[in-house]
Amino acid sequence: MTTIDTGTLYGNLVEDRYPTRCKNYPMMLRRPDPVVWPTEGGTTATGPIDADAVADYDAKGFLSVDSLLTGEEVALYRDELDRLAADPAIKADERTVVEKSSNEVRSIFEVHRISSAIAQLVRDPRVVDRARQLLGSEVYVHQSRINYKPGFTGGSFYWHSDFETWHAEDGMPGMRAVSISIALTDNHPFNGGLMIMPGSHRTFVSCVGETPADHYKESLREQEIGTPDNDSLTVLAGRYGIEQFTGPAGSAVMFDSNCMHGSNGNITPFPRSNIFVVFNSVENVLVEPFSAPTPRPPFIASRDFTPVGNG
Repeated sequence: MTTIDTGTLYGNLVEDRYPTRCKNYPMMLRRPDPVVWPTEGGTTATGPIDADAVADYDAKGFLSVDSLLTGEEVALYRDELDRLAADPAIKADERTVVEKSSNEVRSIFEVHRISSAIAQLVRDPRVVDRARQLLGSEVYVHQSRINYKPGFTGGSFYWHSDFETWHAEDGMPGMRAVSISIALTDNHPFNGGLMIMPGSHRTFVSCVGETPADHYKESLREQEIGTPDNDSLTVLAGRYGIEQFTGPAGSAVMFDSNCMHGSNGNITPFPRSNIFVVFNSVENVLVEPFSAPTPRPPFIASRDFTPVGNG
């Protein structure tokens, strides 16, 4: 296992099992953490995901959920996204990220604290119970946001592992987090849908380059530091291939924190939007950043570790 003295670099006393942004060359490290986590008693947690789907998630790093939301619910949340994007106060809020080129809303962070409707969705057993089952524990919301990819002007998200950033800049110790992306528009192969390298979650790719102060202000619009090198991406793509998440509005995809994923820009007339929630285990709470001078703001990486309730 490769370790580095993060105490010297960033004042973090927790062992760093995933060193990144600390050398002038990338590394590909085998993941020591489980993918599907056992409970404290050592058993597999029960929940709404059947055994075959859990095994598939363990192998590929992601799973699809058909018809998570009803048509009526999709309409309700789509209206909510339109309302939020049209609100001048929200657009001016520091939690809102706009596209560099068009100045249109790209993402709104901490949305479960802005919108009571989305807060209720986060607590919905159809959502949170799936996260508890995969992580084998109670969970809290590490991050929530809504993503807009409007027709013609929606920008791309380059290949990355979320965990690399959450580890380096937020201080997430291990890979015990899961994301759920809930589609509020139809995801076609051509309107900038999510791409994932199945199986890539078992390899950690360290990145090159020191993290600048307040890096989040630029990285949320266009990330450069914390993106993998072309050679590592070529190896992973050759080994695992690339799959794309497509499906109707109301469907969802859940994926492991270390999946290599990205999406193209949207030059079609068909917009794409989704609600995105990251659940982290209460047994994997944040410490000091492993490769950044200061933590990112709490609206990007929450330090409120209160477990999500139901209802």
